[in-house]
Amino acid sequence: MDNRTPLIAGNWKMHKTSSEAVETAGQLVKLVADTLDVDIMIAPVFTALDPVAKVVKNSRVGLGAQNLHWEKEGAYTGEISAAMLVSAGCQYVIIGHSERRQFFNETDETVNKRIRAAINAQLIPVFCVGETEAERNSGQTFSVLDKQVKKGLEGHLADDLATLVIAYEPVWAIGTGKTATRDQAQDVHQYIRSLVETDFGVALAKAVRILYGGSVKPDNVTQLMQMPDIDGALVGGASLDAESFSRIVKFK
Repeated sequence: MDNRTPLIAGNWKMHKTSSEAVETAGQLVKLVADTLDVDIMIAPVFTALDPVAKVVKNSRVGLGAQNLHWEKEGAYTGEISAAMLVSAGCQYVIIGHSERRQFFNETDETVNKRIRAAINAQLIPVFCVGETEAERNSGQTFSVLDKQVKKGLEGHLADDLATLVIAYEPVWAIGTGKTATRDQAQDVHQYIRSLVETDFGVALAKAVRILYGGSVKPDNVTQLMQMPDIDGALVGGASLDAESFSRIVKFK
């Protein structure tokens, strides 16, 4: 893993009211208090960010948001800016999740602008890429990832991307119970790292953390984390329960 600190991130998607999020976050803080060698992040819904920030403050658990707009402010009804996320206590933001691409017209170009906004606000971008089942079955996995990574990071400098996290989430494995084998995941993670090296150099390629996201659970995380280019997990459903998520965090 080349001394990259693993990151286990929980994407709560559209689940949990503020009070439910506070309760789960409080449980998680206690369960992972003694876990010192793994970075931990949870991403509640926007309405829960501020109260959850108070719960996780000075704990092992970092706070992330599920999206942001690329403009600093303006007439963008329903959107939220990087500065607003920072003021709510966020350190991370998920960008380009497949559900944003699938349901909300996210493109590689808008992903690129969101990454820029996150970096400018000193938020850690968790940049999601991944192929659909049809794309995998037709042998397009690498070409899809090549386009997503290159377009998503185009115009950025290596120095800008020092905190970048990439999350590989095969769309066919999200919420389906299907999981890429650890060898399949390793092949893709190695390929993504090679793309970063080609465009931004060896130093960033060695430093960037690449997470696997796709039906990660307590019973499969250890095998995945044994692979040299898998640096953590972006967890969906299994992150909604503090006990389950804490078991993933303690994958060793």
